[in-house]
Amino acid sequence: MNPTILSVGYPFARVGPAAVGGAEQILTSLEAELPTRGFRSVVLAREGSCAAGILLETHVPDGTLTPELRQTVTHAHAENLRRALRTYPVDLIHMHGIDFTEYPVPASVPVLVTLHLPPSWYPEAIWRLPPNYHLQCVSETQRLACPPYLRDRLPVIPNGVPISDRRSILTKRRFALMLARICPEKNLHAGLDAARLAGMPVLLGGEVFPYEDHLRYLREQIEPRLHHTGVRWPGALNGRRKQRLLEAAQCLLLPSLAPETSSLVAMEAIAAGTPVIAFPSGAVPEIVDHGRTGFLVNSTEEMAAALSEISRLNPETCRTTARERFPLSRMVDRYAALYRQLLPG
Repeated sequence: MNPTILSVGYPFARVGPAAVGGAEQILTSLEAELPTRGFRSVVLAREGSCAAGILLETHVPDGTLTPELRQTVTHAHAENLRRALRTYPVDLIHMHGIDFTEYPVPASVPVLVTLHLPPSWYPEAIWRLPPNYHLQCVSETQRLACPPYLRDRLPVIPNGVPISDRRSILTKRRFALMLARICPEKNLHAGLDAARLAGMPVLLGGEVFPYEDHLRYLREQIEPRLHHTGVRWPGALNGRRKQRLLEAAQCLLLPSLAPETSSLVAMEAIAAGTPVIAFPSGAVPEIVDHGRTGFLVNSTEEMAAALSEISRLNPETCRTTARERFPLSRMVDRYAALYRQLLPG
C-alpha cells in the first residue's frame, strides 16, 4: 500500500480550491498531487473544506473567535487527529497550522511541520520539539530568521504556483489589484492611498476573519476609504474569477508590513503576466525582481509613483520568470522527496 500522508490544516481556515490563506493554498495544491507521487492523502481541516483525498472535518461555530471558542475548536481538532490515527495507517503527519503544538502525536509517527509564518510568530516551544518532529522553511529569508543553532538543519522548499500554458496574454485593463486578508499587518489602507494618489482605480479582494483587531482595522482604516472614487471591495476572490482579475490587472499592489516568509499572491500575479509593486517585507525581494517583474518601494508615495511606471514592464517577462522560478511541480517533487526521507524504515 502507498504511504499515507495526513495533512493537518489550521482549524479556523478552510482548505480547497476556494482557500484564501497561503498555508491553505499550499496544503490544497500539495495533497491533490500526492497520488501522482505514490502517496495516499488524508486531510484534517475546517468544516466546509474540500480535498482530493479523504477529508476529516472540524466544526467551527459562527461568531467572534473568543479564547473560549478557540479552545473548543482546538479540542475538537485534536480529537479528530486522534481519530485519524486510529482509523488510517498514517505513515507521516504534515502540519501546516501555527497551532501545531496543540495536537500531540505518538513519538513513533514522523511529523513534518512547514513553517508558513514568520518564526517569531510561533511559540518558543517549537525549537524544543521531540525528535520525531522536523521543521521546514519556505524561503531562505525565513530560514535566516530562525535560531542560528538550528538553521543548518532546516530544509527550504520554496512555494510554487500553477503556471498556465496559455500563450496569449489578456489585454490589460486600467486598475490595480490587491488580494489579502483584511488585517493590520497587511497594511492595505496604504495601497488604497497609493492608488488614490496615482488616480488609479483599485479592486481590493480580501476576507475578514472575525478577530476583534481585524474587525477594528476594517472599521477604522478600510471602510472610510471605500467611499473614494474608483475603489471596489467585492470580498474574497478565488478560483477562476481571481485568476481572470490577476491576468487583467495592470499590477498587483502588495503593501504588507508583515515579515513575509513568501508571497503566493505575488507569484500568482507574476505567473499571470502581472507585475507587482510591493514593500520589501521579509522574503518579498526573493520573489519580485525590481525593474523586471515589478517594483520594490518604501512608502505610499513611492508606490503611487511606481504605478505611473508599471506599464513599461513586460508581461511576458513576468510569465517567463514564473515558469523558471515558481513551478508547482518542482515544489511537489521536493516535498515528495522529503516525505520519503522522513518515512520510517
